[in-house]
Formats: sequence, structure tokens, C-alpha cells
Amino acid sequence: MADKKLNGTVIVTYRCNARCNMCNRYKAPSRPEEELSLDTIRKLPRMYFTNITGGEPFIRTDLRDIVRELYKKSDRIVISTNGFFTDRIIDLCEEFPEVGIRVSIEGLEDTNNEIRGLPNGFQRGYQTLKKLVEMKHPDVGFGMTVQDKNAKDLVPLYKLSDELGMEFATASLHNSFYFVEAKNVIRDRPMVAKNFEELVNDLLKSNSPKKWFRAYFNHGLINYIYGQPRLLPCDMAFDTFFIDPYGDVMPCNGTKDKEVMGNLNRQSWDELWNSPEAEAVRAKVRHCDRNCWMIGSVSPAMHKYIWRPAAWVIKHKAKSLLGMKAYDMHELKVVRDYEEGRVTKEQLDACSTCDMCAQVNDGLSAASKADAHVYETHEAL
Repeated sequence: MADKKLNGTVIVTYRCNARCNMCNRYKAPSRPEEELSLDTIRKLPRMYFTNITGGEPFIRTDLRDIVRELYKKSDRIVISTNGFFTDRIIDLCEEFPEVGIRVSIEGLEDTNNEIRGLPNGFQRGYQTLKKLVEMKHPDVGFGMTVQDKNAKDLVPLYKLSDELGMEFATASLHNSFYFVEAKNVIRDRPMVAKNFEELVNDLLKSNSPKKWFRAYFNHGLINYIYGQPRLLPCDMAFDTFFIDPYGDVMPCNGTKDKEVMGNLNRQSWDELWNSPEAEAVRAKVRHCDRNCWMIGSVSPAMHKYIWRPAAWVIKHKAKSLLGMKAYDMHELKVVRDYEEGRVTKEQLDACSTCDMCAQVNDGLSAASKADAHVYETHEAL
């Protein structure tokens, strides 16, 4: 294998203490004894960026050992968390001051708690963020998965993040084996898109080039919500990968069923990455029609095809500097077509990955599947 750095996401557990309305992973947890070992972590390749996620990664009490191993092979690490386990997060950040922390917050307090199903979840997550800011942690922020129920909170949450000097990440509803869900769908696309449009314009008004490119990402989310082809090619499984708690290496977390390139518990990285099974998965990626627009696949594509988002940014930032409205979602033809009746809601629903009749593959091992009726994950774990 060519000696190049990859972009990797490490799913350390499928156990989760949240009960989110757009994700049923808590109903399909992994068994602790089957989850990624340090020996398998050590077999991972060099990475320029590593995201640690779950489930809820801080449920693993050995997470600091995992981070210690990953820092030997990764330039940058960001952990995605619901922020509930404050003490564990603070302790880890004291030992690893460079690690990024992204707390999932799905809206202002009442909306967040309803969506995430965590008692006092907003306050727990927000207090974690505040403590990280107070200790001057350099890489902290929160992320939001936008849906009909919380779209009105999108811009207020961005402004809160801006006041606190935090990163702000966005996503929208997806369906896949990873989320153990096939029925997620945006029902009022114009309303949700309008909130994204306001966010894009706020981002373009800033003095931060990083936020200008985030504006492009959110423009892509409007495009995704309307069921359109991706704005950028998907190169998952070529220079980006996911590994699940069982050591299965996959192209991403957006596929309907779990697509396995190989298993790092049983294989070396080079053997796995160059296997016929991996090539077969890459062929599927090249013909994938799900049009996902998640940061895990879009960020590498934005770097690789930088001229496309850069041209968009230059055009829209120039309009902002000239005092014009920088961005209008009607730039997307599908938005105009829908408003003018040339495309129906039913047609757009058919373009989404929502399938009310689907049987969802949860990606569990046989042993974990046998335990899947046990849904409770307690804080003491």
C-alpha cells in the first residue's frame, strides 16, 4: 500500500445512553467484550484525522487508553459525544489538551431534551462545553442534526456557539444501518431550508474563511434535503474509512446495509485495504445513489476538490462584501421547481432514503444481536 495518511472514523462502541428520535442505535448496542481492543487499534494505519464516535464513546472507561494509542498514528483527533459524562470528558482533556470535543446538542433546552431523550441532557452537555471553555481547551464545539422539530433553533444555536468562540457543526437526517433507521425524512423542506439559508448568510458575514467554507457545506445540506445528487464526488473507501466495534472496516456509515472491506481483528491493514473484498466495496461506492452529505465524507471531498467550494465561496463572499444578499436557496433549481409546482413533495420524498417498509440491518454481531433486547446503558458503566 502506498504510504499515505488516511481519514479514519473509529466507532469504539454501539452502546449509548441517549434515546434520540432519529437514531435507534441504543436499541442495538454492542457487547462490551466484543468491542475494539487496543491490539486492534494498534493495527490501524497512519491518519491525518481521526474521529472517535459511537454510540457514546465515553461509555468506554478505557477511552483514554484508546486516545493514547491513536495519537501515535494520527495528526488530529476529535471525539463526538453527547456531553453527558462531564467528569470523564474533562479528565481526558486534561491529559490530552489537543483532542477536539464535539458535543451533540439538538436545539435549545426543551427541544434538545425532547429529541435526545436524556433527562437534563441540554444542561449536562452545555455545562460540559462551558467547563471546557473555562479551562481554555483549544478545540471544542457542538453539532446539531437538523430536522423539522428543531430547525427554528439552528441559527440561535449557531449564535450561541459564536458567542462562546466554539466550532458549530451541522447535519440533517440520514437513514442507514448505523442509525438503525430507515424512516427519517424532512417533511417541511422549505421551512427547514429557509433556516439553513439564514445560517449560510450569517456564516458568510463572518471574517473567518473557515466559516465561509462551512457556508458551502450548509448549502450542500439544502441540496441534500431536496434529494439532489451530491455537489462533490464521494471517495469513501479510497482515502477515508470507518471501523466499527467489531473490527469491521467499512467505507462509511451512510449505507443501507453494512458494507465490509475486511476485519482488522483477523487481518493486517495492508492485507485488508488491498483485498478483493475492499475493491468490491469501492466499486459499490462508485455506483452509490444515496447522495449522503455528512461531514465525514464531505470534508475530505472539499479538500480534494477544493476549487469547487472555493469558487462558490469567492462568488458569495463577494456579494456579501458588496452589501447584497450573499446567498439565496433559490439558486438551487429544485427549490424553484418545487415552489412552482414542477416537482411534487411525493417526488422529493422518493428521492430521499426514507423507506417506511424497510427492514433495517443494524450491523450487529450475532452475539450482540442476541442481547439487543437489553436497551438500558447506565451512567455507572
